Amino acid sequence: MKNRAKLLAYPYILWMAIFIVIPLLLVFFYSVTSGNIHEPKSLSFTLEHYSKFFDMLYLNVIWKSFRLAVISTVLCLLMGYPVAFVISQSKQHHRNLLLLFFLLPIWMNFLLRTYAWMAILSPNGFLNKALELLGLPPIEIMPGQTAVVLGMVYNFLPFMVLPIYTVLSKIDKNVLEAAMDLGANRVITFIKVILPLSVPGIITGITMVFMPAVSTFVISRLLGGGKELLIGNLIEQQFTIYRDWHFGSALSIILMIMILVSMAVMSKVDKNSEEGRASMW
Repeated sequence: MKNRAKLLAYPYILWMAIFIVIPLLLVFFYSVTSGNIHEPKSLSFTLEHYSKFFDMLYLNVIWKSFRLAVISTVLCLLMGYPVAFVISQSKQHHRNLLLLFFLLPIWMNFLLRTYAWMAILSPNGFLNKALELLGLPPIEIMPGQTAVVLGMVYNFLPFMVLPIYTVLSKIDKNVLEAAMDLGANRVITFIKVILPLSVPGIITGITMVFMPAVSTFVISRLLGGGKELLIGNLIEQQFTIYRDWHFGSALSIILMIMILVSMAVMSKVDKNSEEGRASMW
């Protein structure tokens, strides 16, 4: 059985080697070299691409990327938790229907959903047309950071709701009844029991929203009108416009390290919360 399990794992190991390990090694190789990538003999070892990152221009881009990603993640959490809670507390046949309606937009192409927001938020879009009919002044949202944040929240909100809903739906009802029997009202039960037990789902949701939000480039390019340069746009430009694969690779490695550090911090927080819940029980 062990030999058969190893044989079944070989295709996955081969897949990881070809599509994950080797590309990462190539990206790292280009990040520490300079020269013509089409002439291997001209390549030389250097760390100038990493030192170039510490220019204030690129640091501001990183700061803006993380700031907008944090804002989007917080908004997704504030909006997503109540949605997940309401769905988890619904009856089973209503729960499935609510999940279907909530997940239905995800089945549409990511790019089309972003273009839809362009049609809504543009100066001559649906929102300003509606305000004009109501006799209200137009709102200048797009292009700008507000439109980018709205696009992020809309596209990534399901990734916050689903993990939280999964955790909430698995909470033992007997635990909630025990809290009620001990004199806790609904508010105290939520604060002392439901919220601590849902922390793993919150951590997972934050991770799943923050990672794509900090590295996105389609949303910022379309809803930002090319004026909101984020780290994802900067990396894309290095590869597609400036053809500087070395600096683009260095930026990719730096972004990956920052995301890994963020994930490690969130994992540590999750571990501490689990220990706290264990000591509480």
